[in-house]
Formats: sequence, structure tokens, C-alpha cells
Amino acid sequence: MHALGAPSALAPAGPLPESLRAAFDPAARQARQVQQLDDHNQWLLAESPYVRREFLSKLDTSSLDKYAESVEWYREFFRHEVIGWFDDPRLPFNPRSRKSYDEQKWTGYEVVLDVWPDVIAYGILLLPKDLQPGDKRPVVVCQHGLEGRPQDIVTGNHPAYHDFAAKLAERGFITFAPQNLYLFQDRFRTLQRKANPLKKSLFSVIVPQHQQIVDWLSSLPHVDPQRIAFYGLSYGGKSAMRIPPLVPNYCLSICSADFNEWVWKNASTRAPHSYVWTGEYEIFEFDLGSTFNYAEMAALIAPRPFMVERGHFDGVAPDEAVAYEFAKVRHLYSARLGLGDRCELEWFVGPHTIHGVGTFDFLHRHLNWPKP
Repeated sequence: MHALGAPSALAPAGPLPESLRAAFDPAARQARQVQQLDDHNQWLLAESPYVRREFLSKLDTSSLDKYAESVEWYREFFRHEVIGWFDDPRLPFNPRSRKSYDEQKWTGYEVVLDVWPDVIAYGILLLPKDLQPGDKRPVVVCQHGLEGRPQDIVTGNHPAYHDFAAKLAERGFITFAPQNLYLFQDRFRTLQRKANPLKKSLFSVIVPQHQQIVDWLSSLPHVDPQRIAFYGLSYGGKSAMRIPPLVPNYCLSICSADFNEWVWKNASTRAPHSYVWTGEYEIFEFDLGSTFNYAEMAALIAPRPFMVERGHFDGVAPDEAVAYEFAKVRHLYSARLGLGDRCELEWFVGPHTIHGVGTFDFLHRHLNWPKP
């Protein structure tokens, strides 16, 4: 006590407090408090569509020029207030590659690019063997899902991916399969938890990695930089909603096996599809209920072409949740912007997987590349 001033003595300890309440059950009180919190959150969930509608009220759809101008404020809000952004300048590409595949119709190379000190971008580049001098081909960046590897979507016929990067290369597209950060279970989830107090997220790193990738792809002699597309499944579909809004080099985006009423999926304690009941504790993002559901994220992709690929038996959400959210996207593209030919949803009878029928047609049409 001398350190606090004049010496003093503490009073002797008194008797312990005695509870005079009969048959008090703290567990019941805790249950009531949790229920009250949940009731309030579910009320907020029900109100959130109206809050988002007001948030997007300054988006001007009277013309494509006015739309392009008014959407930029929302894009920057998404960049800084939802995803999180590092201002650090990216390093020169310093590309390193090695030949890893030699198939009948394409050759594959593993590629490493520098992004920041101690941060790289890695993926597999597939080049069709019929490339001719002077050719400028479209590129499809093919994105794996949770705990995936680029190799999973190139060979091996993984039941979710069906080698779709290789199949697109067989059709004449150049493809690139990047490695995203969402692997090694708690290792990447711990990174997310460390990033969040800094107002950052996994995509604060993934987006600059993709910007570096598309900038490098654009420098290759056989690549048409105006025709670089994004196509991702599952967590790659989650990426399809977050990366193209912030990487304008992507000329279109395809979300496979992920698109749904995302705010409901995050916050509902009633729906069995909710992330509340899973171990994916990194999935939650800041204040999406008041700002960006998937329809609003798609508004950041517009007027570029956008497509959803949906299996009826995909457990990420019921059909009606997917259709409800997509209807808002369709309304924006078709009714408001007059671009109905740039927005599609393909249903198919199947599970959580690449179907590769309507989406392949979509790529051929919007990347202006002839079907085989």
C-alpha cells in the first residue's frame, strides 16, 4: 500500500454474502437471457431486407453511366468496411514456374508470384496445345472450395470439381487455378480471427492475391486481358461474390454451389442450413445484414455478366432461398438495367458440384469463344 501513498491497513474481511433466495436456478436465468438475445437477433434478421433496401437507395439505375458512377461509393464501402483493405503496394510479379502436366490437349505449369513480403500467390496455369503465334485467348480463373487445392480441379475427377479447369482448357480456354487461403482448418480460421480486430479479413489478403494474378495473366502474350473470367465452387463461390466486385479485371463471375440468402444463412437459429450450427466460426462478416446480402454483392459485379449454378440437392440452402435472393439480382439486371442476357441461373438435378453445362455455354457466349 506504500506505493499508493500514506501507509494504511485494509479492513478485516467480513462474512461471505448469504443468498436469501429460495430455490434460485442461475441456469434458468441464463436460458432466459440467451433466448431474449436470440429473439432480438431474429427480429433484426426479419427487418434486415428493409435496412439493406434503404442502404442501396442511392444506387442510380436510370442509365448504365449513372449506375457505374453511383456504384463506386458502395464498392469502396464494401472494400473498406466489410472486406478490409491493406494499402501496402504489391511487389513485382517475380514469376517462378515449373512444368507439372503434359496432357493430350494442354500443358500445365505451377506458378508462384510475389504479392507482399512473405505473401505469395500460387496456382496452376493450363495452356491449350493448339495456341498459335499471335493468339489472344480468354482465361477462366477456376477456384476451388473449402480445404481445396488447385490440383483438385485439374486432374483426379474430384466428385465436386470434375476437373473443370482441365475440361475448359480442352475447349480452348486458358485456365488458371489459384490456391486460396481457406485450408488447414483452424490455421486459416485463426488467421481470420486475428485479422478481424484490425478491421480485416481473409479476403483482405485474397483480393490482392487475385489482383496480382490477373495483372500477371494480362501480361502473358496469349491472354486477352479484356476476357478474364472467374468461376468458383462452394467457398470458391463465396469468393465469386467477394473478389470480382473488387478486382475489375474480372469480366464476369460465376457462383457455383454457394449462392443463397446469405444473411439468413448466417443468422437464422431456426433454419437447419444456418452457419450457427456449424464449426465454420470464421464465416461471419461485419454487418452484412445492414449492407450486403448476395444480391447487393452481385450489384457490385453488375453490369458485368453474372451466373449462378445450383444443384437441387445442394445442402447449402433450399431452392426457395436461392431463388428468392436471385430474383433480386435478376430484377436489377433485367428490369432496371436492361441487361437480362447477362444474368442467368441454371438449376440441375444434383448435389454440391460443378455441373458444367449452362455455365460452360455462358463462358463461351460472354467470352466470345466458339464451342467445340
